[in-house]
Amino acid sequence: MEAITDIRPLLAVLVSMVAVGLIIASDKNPNLREGWSIGAGIVKFLIVMSMAPAILSGQIFEYTLFTFLPGLDIKFRVDPLGMVFATIASGLWIITTFYSIGYMRGTNEKKQTRYFACFAISVSAALGVAFSANLLTLFIFYEFLSLATFPLVNHKGTAESFIGARKYLIYLVGASKTFLLAAIVLTYNIAGTLEFSKQGLFAGKGAPWLLVLIYFFFIYGFAKAAIMPMHAWLPAAMVAPTPVSALLHAVAVVKVGVFSVLRVIFYVYGVELMGQLHLGIATAYLVSFTIIMASVYALTRDNLKARLAYSTVSQLSYVILGAALLSPSGMTGGIIHIANHAISKITLFFCAGSIYVASHKTNISQMKGIGRKMPWTMTAFSIAALSMIGVPPVAGFVTKWYLAVGSIEAGQIPILFVLLASTLLNAAYFIPVIYTAFFESPEGEEAHHGQGHAPLHPVPQSVGAMAAGHHDGHDEDFGEASPFVYVPLVVTATLSILVGLYPDYFLALAKMVIK
Repeated sequence: MEAITDIRPLLAVLVSMVAVGLIIASDKNPNLREGWSIGAGIVKFLIVMSMAPAILSGQIFEYTLFTFLPGLDIKFRVDPLGMVFATIASGLWIITTFYSIGYMRGTNEKKQTRYFACFAISVSAALGVAFSANLLTLFIFYEFLSLATFPLVNHKGTAESFIGARKYLIYLVGASKTFLLAAIVLTYNIAGTLEFSKQGLFAGKGAPWLLVLIYFFFIYGFAKAAIMPMHAWLPAAMVAPTPVSALLHAVAVVKVGVFSVLRVIFYVYGVELMGQLHLGIATAYLVSFTIIMASVYALTRDNLKARLAYSTVSQLSYVILGAALLSPSGMTGGIIHIANHAISKITLFFCAGSIYVASHKTNISQMKGIGRKMPWTMTAFSIAALSMIGVPPVAGFVTKWYLAVGSIEAGQIPILFVLLASTLLNAAYFIPVIYTAFFESPEGEEAHHGQGHAPLHPVPQSVGAMAAGHHDGHDEDFGEASPFVYVPLVVTATLSILVGLYPDYFLALAKMVIK
């Protein structure tokens, strides 16, 4: 691929950092504050997409910010794999910002300026990971993301949220300091560079046992990938507001984890060395355990966000499973699931938040008949759930098709049974939610009272009044939440169908990665 020096990768990372100052300065004017967030999101997305035609034609963009030592620098590179992640992160940030306006005002959340500022920083960090040209740059932005999202997880400031945020930070920062940093230092000592290479960094270098050890340091150092047993932080982070959950579990944090693992598989070890050391098959069976067990845990949860959290743990491992199969179709399926899962899972979390804003219901058992009161929300939920199950023509079907074909190409028939079992489990924990919402009758107002929530209060700003909605959290005659809440989830549900029908863009990028 032809490398072109261009400042756009750096601009894409920094644009929302510039917006942080403007967001903070507009603390007294919520409409202006959120306008800066939306504007920065649009500019970021346009910068990212301006590079897409060149990437698809075989070019890559590079920009070096600092050089410390030979092979040790802060450097950005836009390649097909990074473009998959950057496209989905920058695009969904815009939609999530609109949703956040409706949710944060609709629930009368405190510290909204801090929320939008940390949100912008988090997306900058995610783009920094996407466009990292080496392990050092990736590590810096990976850690930056952990720190930026801590205030978001602890947003409510309660004892419960602090405990969840503390577990979040201990798992993510502890794993990176214990395993990831050691893996990076050992890699530099053996390879003499941290620069990502299509041929890998270890060709003819290092003892096999040491390379295997370093690999598993990487796998568990990237705890954001939530491979068991490094998954407990993810359900604990459910104490955060729903837009934060959507950010964590669809756009930024978890995708940074699996994306980083893919960088290691493809550009630190390389497909050939992965096969020689039998790391591909070992990884495939390791994450297969996570896929099944997390689905079983999801099946036992009545709280909707908790069920979605364990579903995320399971679905993330599809990305790594595909890459670990080391077959063309398998790797393609893993890469495109970065996008397919993001679009569908963010829809599901949006729907959970919409239900909470309108009714303050959080448990599935409380949601009898809610689909008749919130048809847009629950129809969108159904579409996204079908995507997670793998029903055509929604996006998730494309993933599972490629993973199934990839399993056959790799001669790993047991993986086919893992995919079948996980699909049945997906159906087992999603279909009852849909059935409860549309086909069961509400038990009456007593199921709703006693939740200990204050009524919702509209905000007097022009945008805020509509964003807050008009539903009382204790009124069983509720309907859809405000348009700021339900329109974004309708958009992302529609995208799930469109990406399922027209997956060409992400497929083209994925095939360039494995070519």
